[in-house]
Amino acid sequence: MIGLGEVAQVIHLPIIESLPDRYELAAVCDISPGLLKSVGDRYRVERRFTDAAEMIAAGGLDCVFVLNSDEYHAECTIAALDAGIDVLVEKPMCLSPREAQEIIAARDRSGRTVMVAYMRRFAPAFTEAVARLPELGEIRYARVRDIIGENRLIVDQTSYVERPDDIPQAAAEEKWARRSALVKEALGDVPEELEWTYGLLCGLGSHDLSAMRELIGRPQRVSAAKMWRRGGYLVALLDYGDFVVTYETGVDEQLRFDAHIEVFGESGSMKVQYDTPYVRHLPTTLEIERTVGDSYERSVIRPHLKDPYTHELEYFHDVVTSGGTPKTSPEDYVEDMELFIEIIRALERA
Repeated sequence: MIGLGEVAQVIHLPIIESLPDRYELAAVCDISPGLLKSVGDRYRVERRFTDAAEMIAAGGLDCVFVLNSDEYHAECTIAALDAGIDVLVEKPMCLSPREAQEIIAARDRSGRTVMVAYMRRFAPAFTEAVARLPELGEIRYARVRDIIGENRLIVDQTSYVERPDDIPQAAAEEKWARRSALVKEALGDVPEELEWTYGLLCGLGSHDLSAMRELIGRPQRVSAAKMWRRGGYLVALLDYGDFVVTYETGVDEQLRFDAHIEVFGESGSMKVQYDTPYVRHLPTTLEIERTVGDSYERSVIRPHLKDPYTHELEYFHDVVTSGGTPKTSPEDYVEDMELFIEIIRALERA
């Protein structure tokens, strides 16, 4: 595991521990020596590294989870692939189109697996929505919404997370310089506010737009977009030809998590409602509304209590051990990145 921050501590480490028939935590890596010792001691892992390249070169690994800061995802993923190791990489897979193509090339020459960690697409309520979408008939309209409170507000009430204070200042400065260079590589020379908006899309937005694409396909174009509060809020109109999708996202200080995809057909609608992933096993539900004859029917389906992250890690194990191809592939992520850039271009036109 590369990166032992919030998502690793709250999600990935406990899930790996709960799946001993599928995973053994063999080595951990983090830039923080204090965090490395604390997590290593807690999970009884002897092999500890502050440098990902050294961990990969040391060998003895079947797969690597790349959970560190976005700016280093491509570098770590490519190094693992070239060492013959399968990779689960957290979203966003990378920040620039060049990095994406380099990851694809490394996967192809190594013959190993790369899967992007889009856990929302593995929630049973979502996969059931995909299967049942034809029941709606012709799509008339869809809405994608993700207005949430800061993750820390929820995490601090429900989990213990160690946040290190021993990261070298030079490393932090290098990270932000690398991020700026990669975003400029993707977008060109844009105002800082658009760089922040691109960051919102790569982070929170990648969940929404990726799931949207699997459910109803990719839009033909971005008709319009508007952002405010330094890129912290965004609304976009996505044109599908014979219907339109509204996409709205933003982060505030409320202790709630409102993320859903709602699709409206001629005489029915379907909504996948997500809850915060930082409290494990909160269910994702599928709400279906239909008009049948003279009656109006509404049902709420909870297919399973198991959290989407656990389904995701079980799926990754199955794909790697069976030699399959993950649905959340690098090419799949490239479609998201292209859509992020299209939204930024629409914002430039606004």
